[in-house]
Amino acid sequence: MEQQSIRISIADRYYPLKVAVNDEEKIRAAAKIINEKVDLYKSKYVSRDNQDALSMALLQFVIRLIEAEQREESNRILEELQNLDTLLDEYIKVNIT
Repeated sequence: MEQQSIRISIADRYYPLKVAVNDEEKIRAAAKIINEKVDLYKSKYVSRDNQDALSMALLQFVIRLIEAEQREESNRILEELQNLDTLLDEYIKVNIT
């Protein structure tokens, strides 16, 4: 996997990173989204500093991650229940009717 060095800015700080060439676009897009969210919180709460804005942005992103994981788990459970329903239908057709 080919790596390259990039430099991204998050909340007015620069971070040098070594990333896979294929991941650069994703990482830059993520940094952009983070910066937009930080700027939003900084404008909402003028007396707060970057750390507060970063913390609030991080909290929002983790809440979204937890919600996505819960939806994924619910989808897996629903899929398993549907598989069990199909197996039961097949068993009933073969053994009971």
